Amino acid sequence: MLAETICSAVSAAGLGIAAVTAYRRRFLTATRIAAYALVPVALVLTGAVEWVAGMVFKPSVWIGVGLLGVAWLLLMATRAVERRTLGRPAKQKEPRGQKEPRAAGGRPARDAVAPDASAPSLGAGPRPGRAPERAAAPADDFSDIEAILKKHGI
Repeated sequence: MLAETICSAVSAAGLGIAAVTAYRRRFLTATRIAAYALVPVALVLTGAVEWVAGMVFKPSVWIGVGLLGVAWLLLMATRAVERRTLGRPAKQKEPRGQKEPRAAGGRPARDAVAPDASAPSLGAGPRPGRAPERAAAPADDFSDIEAILKKHGI
């Protein structure tokens, strides 16, 4: 009974606000407010408010919610323990004759998709017979970004 009264009061207030908004000639906004204001009365008339109120005040429902919380905590705890103790995913069997090269730690080595993507495209790529150049220091990597930011006055 109390929930129905509160929903009716909220709807009446919303319809009043919609009327004031329409008076100010903001009809689209007034229509939207009126639509939202009718939702609480619709919920009362469909019985949804009574169903929710009956569900909220039942101890068995709260026991079920608590059990769902405990189940979620157990699942998250097992995932955290698994990550901490293993440090890597469980070993999977490899098909015969197709072994991936392994990096340090037993993980599969992964090649870059485009290893020369950051090199300029006009002949500055790696040349056969020469040792690859060392990577630039981290301060040099940000010099281009700093120049762009200075150019735009940031």
